[in-house]
Amino acid sequence: MEVLSTKTELSDWLEFRKGAPRTLVPTMGALHRGHTSLFDLAGEQGGDVVATIFVNPTQFGPNEDFDDYPRQLEADLARCETHGVSAVFTPPPAEMYEPEPSISIHESKLSTRLCGTSRPGHFDGVCTVVAKLFNLTRPDAAVFGEKDFQQLAVLRRLTRDLNFPIRIIPGPTVRESDGLAMSSRNAFLNEEERGQAPVIQRALSRVAGTIAGGEIVSPDDALQSISEEIESESLSKIDYVKIVDSETLEPLSSFDRAEPRLLAAVFFGKTRLIDNVGLPALNG
Repeated sequence: MEVLSTKTELSDWLEFRKGAPRTLVPTMGALHRGHTSLFDLAGEQGGDVVATIFVNPTQFGPNEDFDDYPRQLEADLARCETHGVSAVFTPPPAEMYEPEPSISIHESKLSTRLCGTSRPGHFDGVCTVVAKLFNLTRPDAAVFGEKDFQQLAVLRRLTRDLNFPIRIIPGPTVRESDGLAMSSRNAFLNEEERGQAPVIQRALSRVAGTIAGGEIVSPDDALQSISEEIESESLSKIDYVKIVDSETLEPLSSFDRAEPRLLAAVFFGKTRLIDNVGLPALNG
C-alpha cells in the first residue's frame, strides 16, 4: 500500500497505475468498521482502491469541532492496509487549498434544509473538497456511506450537475450491536450519553415499520411518534426529525411518493449525531 502526502506523489502513482480501474473512498480519518465496510465495497468493484484521509477545514463552522476532531493516522493506515486499500492520499491543508482561495462550489437546493440549516456552509465545503479529490484522483467510481444521507444526495447531484464521469456507490450504514450508527463522533459521548444514543435508531426503525405496515398513514403523526420516543431519553435534544423524498430531500406531506426517508439529528450533550432509515416505495 502506498501512502501519498502530496499532489505530485499522487500524480506520479496514478501515472504508474495508468489504465487500472479505480474506486475512491474519501474519509476524514478516525476510521471504524463503517469506513472499512466502504473499503470492502470499493474492493468489490475491481481494480485499485484509493482512500483519502483529510480533515477538511472548509466543512467545519466556526463553533464546530475541527480542532478536536479525532486524528489517528497510524492506526488509520493500518486499517486501510488490512482492508486491501491500494493507496492512501493524506494531504495537509496547504496541499489541498491554495493561499487565499477565491473559488468554491455552492449547492443551492439539497443543502438548504436538514443539516444545512444547522451547519451553514458545510455542504459547500463538502462539495468543494470532493470535487477537488475527484479531479486529483480521477476515479471511475466513488463510495459514500448512507449514514450521511444528505451528503450522499448532495454528492450525487454534484456528480450529475458537473458531469463527473464517476459512479456513486452507496454503502449501507454499519451499526454497533445496540443499533447506534457508527461515527467518529461517538467517541465524544460520555457513558450516560452513549447509553441513551441508540434511541435514535430505535425510534426511526419502529416508526418505519408502522408506516410500512399501514398503522401510521400521516407523516405528521410519524414525526410526532419519532420525536416523542427520542425525547423520552433525558439527555437528548432534537435538532431535527424529518421525512423526505429520498432523491430531492423535499419534506413529504403524504406517503404517496416513492421511497420516503426518515432522518434525525439529535444532540447528546455537545455531540450531534445523525441517522436515517429508508422505506421502499409505498404506493407503486
